[in-house]
Amino acid sequence: MGFTDRLQHAWNAFLGRDPTKLTGSNYGPATSLYPGRPKLTRGNARSMVTSIINRIAVDVASIDVQHVYLDDAGRYIEPVNSYLNECLTVSANLDQTARDFMENVVFTLLDDGTVAIVPVDTTVDATRNNAFDIQTLRAGRVVQWYPKHVKINVYNENTGKRQDILMPKQSVAIVQNPFFQIMNEPNSYYQRLLDKIRMLDTIDAESASGKLNMIIQLPYTIKSEARREQAEARRKDMEMQLSTSKYGVAYTDATEKVTQINRAVENNLFTQVEFYMKQWLAQLGLPMTVFDGTADEAAMLNYQTRTLEPIISAITDEMKRKFLTKTARTKGQSIMFFKDPFSLVPVNQIADIADKFTRNEILTSNEVRQIIGFKPSDDPKADELVNANMPMSDTGMEGFGEEEAAEEVPEE
Repeated sequence: MGFTDRLQHAWNAFLGRDPTKLTGSNYGPATSLYPGRPKLTRGNARSMVTSIINRIAVDVASIDVQHVYLDDAGRYIEPVNSYLNECLTVSANLDQTARDFMENVVFTLLDDGTVAIVPVDTTVDATRNNAFDIQTLRAGRVVQWYPKHVKINVYNENTGKRQDILMPKQSVAIVQNPFFQIMNEPNSYYQRLLDKIRMLDTIDAESASGKLNMIIQLPYTIKSEARREQAEARRKDMEMQLSTSKYGVAYTDATEKVTQINRAVENNLFTQVEFYMKQWLAQLGLPMTVFDGTADEAAMLNYQTRTLEPIISAITDEMKRKFLTKTARTKGQSIMFFKDPFSLVPVNQIADIADKFTRNEILTSNEVRQIIGFKPSDDPKADELVNANMPMSDTGMEGFGEEEAAEEVPEE
């Protein structure tokens, strides 16, 4: 591209703009926060368990999901070049990448117990046709259930607001939380844990409210209405002294006695919160070492198998059931997830694993180089599934005995 061509086609984001058109009035309603971000319900937004839900959502979103072709034995061949695969691997919609979208799905699923994966833009009308390709996806909440339809609250990128839409169940992937009885049932350990945390927060707020919590003993009995009014006036006078004083100092009469009662009240709420937290995490298969970064390989494997795998399987199974027709599934199309088996492997074990995988002709050298972050080699042998430790001749007969080689090589 020459210098003249650059001058003709160059563009700068800060130049060539009319300041009077930067008010946003021509672009629709504006907000400082992204309305499409999932908002926690049931009191989760102000709870310490939000960090655990977020950790699970981030870990599930790190698992790759693809629209793929399978062979007759149900084995992965290659990804499908489709809009749906673009949504699952690159960009789900105008605002979210594929990973952001999956994190949104899991976040809503764990919080609400159900999430609706809505195909917003499709090649044909999704409410009238079973066969369509999905161009954009959004995660929404189911607000009403009908026999064959659902009303979903989902973000509309054209208006910049969330709105309710009615969709047929056959066109929407409705995923149920596999841990619904543990997390979303009204009397589950999770809901009881939230109740205990709310009580503990209430007590902490009251203890830090700045109240003096003291009793003033006056030098007369308060039985008549006149004495009661006199005591009320004395109380207000002391409150005024404390509130208007720079250092919070007030005076009392020599016959008055002040008793301070803002001592800490002992309760076992914190112990109960710890108990319910441990029980809830145990039922989910979540050791606390996962969240503080000290989990060993066995603990992480248990976490991936018992917690992450049921969630991502529920999502992919429902998308495969709703977004792929029976004909497509018969022809070998599917939606699968792929976990990185080397994500938990220490660096000092990579060399030994790479040797075993290449020696047993499971991975090529370039595939191993890609795993450890190196660029592919230009050597043609690096893309071949061969054991580099076994010298092979051009005919492939080196290493055989003479009799075996003679039997294998056809006579001319």
